[in-house]
Amino acid sequence: MDVKEILALVDHTLLSQAATWDEIRAICDDGMKYQTASVCIPASYVKQAKEYVGDRLAICTVIGFPNGYSTTETKCFECADAVNNGADEIDMVVNIGWIKDKKYEDVLEEIRSVKNACRGKLLKVIIETCLLTEEEKIKMCEVVSASGADYIKTSTGFSTGGATPADIALFRDHVASHVKIKAAGGISSLEDAETFVSLGASRLGTSRIVKIVKNLPTEKDSY
Repeated sequence: MDVKEILALVDHTLLSQAATWDEIRAICDDGMKYQTASVCIPASYVKQAKEYVGDRLAICTVIGFPNGYSTTETKCFECADAVNNGADEIDMVVNIGWIKDKKYEDVLEEIRSVKNACRGKLLKVIIETCLLTEEEKIKMCEVVSASGADYIKTSTGFSTGGATPADIALFRDHVASHVKIKAAGGISSLEDAETFVSLGASRLGTSRIVKIVKNLPTEKDSY
């Protein structure tokens, strides 16, 4: 793949607890320069970032992050607040405990409620694959497919593991055709990115790809 094609699929991410506005502004600058799909940032910076970038870059944020066990009402409030502040995309974490308890109807209703709170903005559903069995992953493909969400996403990057090729292949085989796939966590090279895209991912959550591209010797000739 061409480097520009890869960058166009990247949610350029900074979700560190200690992230400062200077750091957020820097990844916004990078997102605009390298034409990434979005920047994914903490909710507390969404309004400031949207005022900074305007319509030049999509702003993504996370809710119920990273553990997923806040109440549905809390997640809906977080979502509505983020959208009011200018968020274009929402990445939500599902309640992993509910999955373990096989409360799939509750998970489905929660995702639907959050999607409604998005008011038409993109919703990506993080199921934290590293904590799930294969059976649970397949069931969550079905749940997300039925929920009205736009994407299923592998990982927060804050748990015990990130995206794997096997999980992206499983998503591809089990989600409905209208659900897109986001690989996140552990994408550390352009080769990783190409692998995930070839398996079916159409978004990549990573902080590393832009850093790699910045150091490419051909960067000046490519942009």
